[in-house]
Amino acid sequence: MNVLGISGLENAVPFKRTAFPGLDEREYRIAQGMDSAAALLVDGELVAAAEEERFSGKKHTGDFPIHAIRYCLDAAGLAIDQVDEIAHGFNYAPSRELYVRDEVSSALYDQVFSREALLEQVRRDLPEFPEDRVFGVDHHLAHAASAAYTSGWDECLVVVNDAMGEADSLSVYDFHDGELEKVGSIGANDSIGVLYSLVTLQLGFDFNSDEYKIMGLAPYGDPSRYRSFFEQAVELREDGTYRIPILKLNRTRDERESYLATRNYLDEHLVPRRAPTEQVTRIHEDVAAALQECLDRVVLHVCGQFAQKTGLRRIALAGGVALNCTANGKLMHSGIFDEVYVQPVAGDDGVALGAAIYRASLSGKVQNRRMPAPLYGPAYSNIEIEAALCRFGDRVRWQHFNSLADTCACAARLIADGRVIAWDRGRMEYGPRALGNRSILADPGHPEMRDRINAMVKKREAFRPFAPACSIEQAPRWFDVNPGEQHPYMISVVDVRAEAQPILPAITHINGSARLQTVSASDNPDFHELLLAVGETTGRQMVLNTSFNVKGQPIVNTPDEAIETFLGTGIEFLFLENYHVTRSIA
Repeated sequence: MNVLGISGLENAVPFKRTAFPGLDEREYRIAQGMDSAAALLVDGELVAAAEEERFSGKKHTGDFPIHAIRYCLDAAGLAIDQVDEIAHGFNYAPSRELYVRDEVSSALYDQVFSREALLEQVRRDLPEFPEDRVFGVDHHLAHAASAAYTSGWDECLVVVNDAMGEADSLSVYDFHDGELEKVGSIGANDSIGVLYSLVTLQLGFDFNSDEYKIMGLAPYGDPSRYRSFFEQAVELREDGTYRIPILKLNRTRDERESYLATRNYLDEHLVPRRAPTEQVTRIHEDVAAALQECLDRVVLHVCGQFAQKTGLRRIALAGGVALNCTANGKLMHSGIFDEVYVQPVAGDDGVALGAAIYRASLSGKVQNRRMPAPLYGPAYSNIEIEAALCRFGDRVRWQHFNSLADTCACAARLIADGRVIAWDRGRMEYGPRALGNRSILADPGHPEMRDRINAMVKKREAFRPFAPACSIEQAPRWFDVNPGEQHPYMISVVDVRAEAQPILPAITHINGSARLQTVSASDNPDFHELLLAVGETTGRQMVLNTSFNVKGQPIVNTPDEAIETFLGTGIEFLFLENYHVTRSIA
């Protein structure tokens, strides 16, 4: 059985621009259906997956993922007529009656959320595909399936936490006997994800995009300054749920569309809105710290209460809030659960996988194994790489090594010498994290390295930390983790050992933490071999690892994109498979 999962709502932002002209540009991100993607399951096995943004270049796009679909089919050697089902990670049909209250809401349903809106896109881009084989899957059910059926467990608690699905913001499931049983939910009007995003917007960053920046800013602040505000704003309840009354202040259609009344309340009672060009001050740091503390408290409350109700000692997480590495780290170290699994593509791009895997599960066609490092995107041949190099004419020079070992030895020497390299190898990552196949790498032992990379490549806020990628064998030497403990997805925070913090200034955050990625030979053998080579030169099987892109650009996909980004930044050397690329001397 071949099932193609997709995510995204193509018309969401265009509809909002038409229906609500004149908004601040950042307010158009307050919408559903970003991060469209496609994922292909063949007989229950994920064989290919990618975000549409990696092909179109439009970061966080919600467009119908036709380019990602074509890649998935090509990777599997299938034609569209060999696909049994298309599964979409939204299903608004049961909520139709909620959208007939006014003309704008009715148009929103018809043009954005309805099955007919989706089918119009299928007819346009896949005209030969039968419409009766296109299925909608409830958004949170797709998220839950993406976690449960990739956990490798027979039973576990599943918590989906995001801004909102069709009507809910948080859903809890008991996964057992291959089935998901819903045991709790919280509506979108009490969304901790929405509150976190609104405060992100209040602090001058982008809704539905920059929440991770607040997570990075939080350790600089003092949460006690605004703790009482968030304790009053988010009311925890004995049944494991919570209420957020300030999200219900929005009465009119315009207020609800952009949370105007809630944002005015934040202006008056929390902090005035910061313009993106204004300086980040201690006040903003303290608000971020209190907000992150609030989220940590909510996650522990919900997960702890439902753990008691169900008696389950394992938990699987999905939804955009599950990308919050600090909250994940707190949960992992809370002792509430014996094991915690965070599906690495936890945002809406992962709903493509979830929709496909849920539909496959109905036929018993799912192989529930723990997801490895999600390397399911395109890879490129030597012929394609050389053709790309030739297209850049005399702007680059290159050397081809005969083996991975020679390539790693050269790259390791450069890293040890304090140089910044780009490492582009194998299949592109599916999800938001660069896990060693589309990465910018450097030595974490250089005190100035974080500022250098920010200045030469990333052009991002100085407060944001970089992450370490470390061999699984050496991780306990540098980080507070147990031998063999796996953190393969760069999705949780751990403590850097006190004695190692002065040695690793470029990846140690201000609070002594790091967003660790462990790398094993079984998960990513090529990247693991590079780390071993780096260890031979520096004594540390570790690199600073950040995504191969510049601000506002998706992670690079093709060799042409890799070369163009290399030439347009201060990256000093580029490795494309076994090709060592440098700039031509003028």
